[in-house]
Amino acid sequence: MPTDPTHPDLAALRGRLAKRDDGFKYSYGHALILAGGPGQGGAARLAARGALRIGAGLVTLGCPLPALAENSARMDTVMLRAVHDGAALARVLDDPRYNALCLGPGMGFERARDLLPVALRSGRGVVVDADALSAYAADPDALFSLCTPATVLTPHAGEFARLFPDLSPKLANAPPKVEAARRAAARAAAVVLYKGPETVIAAPDGRVSVSDARGPRAAPWLATAGSGDVLAGFITGLLARGFDAMDAAETAAFLHVECARAFGPGLIAEDLPETLPAVFRALGL
Repeated sequence: MPTDPTHPDLAALRGRLAKRDDGFKYSYGHALILAGGPGQGGAARLAARGALRIGAGLVTLGCPLPALAENSARMDTVMLRAVHDGAALARVLDDPRYNALCLGPGMGFERARDLLPVALRSGRGVVVDADALSAYAADPDALFSLCTPATVLTPHAGEFARLFPDLSPKLANAPPKVEAARRAAARAAAVVLYKGPETVIAAPDGRVSVSDARGPRAAPWLATAGSGDVLAGFITGLLARGFDAMDAAETAAFLHVECARAFGPGLIAEDLPETLPAVFRALGL
């Protein structure tokens, strides 16, 4: 049966999220968010802010050289690195301190197909979102062949249908969402976070949990552009901090909804990372 991260063990959650008195920035990992070209960096910047707010010790945004000035003008605490192509990413990853990556938000399909194999073969925790998912719609098995237990795929319903057409919610005989996510995770050999008002998180070993943002925990304000990019950043930040892929996905989904509920009507994606400190305080951190 699926577990319910809607009501997590708060004592255990506080223990995982708390920072040690003797820690320093590299104790909490270095997340690398890969962005697209000029004019396409907004989604990756949202992810980077999410990773930083959730507690990654350092966050770097990697983008093509022509986009460095644009991103520099929009960020201070997030560092920047020129990453033009897959070969450049491989050189960046020679530094073992980069321990979690996010690819997809605003990236573009061609860039995603170039960078994603390098990222997934690196052995790091990798969040595969947005364009990095759709880039493999014509050949999902090519993506799945690269996945590892440290990979988190974050499809919404449309992306899920493109990657797993036989499990698509558009089919008249589609399996229930929980079962579809379970089968998808087993096929991809990765954690699958199947987004929606009822978000289902499934691991390749058969574990499944449901994070419901309906009913008493309703958060309709999450239906806004960029909220999924922030969620991808939350997961990446937790991977950087040392969470395993399933725990990172479940915890990020829980906190994502808590931020929306705490902020309330009028929420835009930029508000989600900025609400996280208040949510942490409410949890006793």
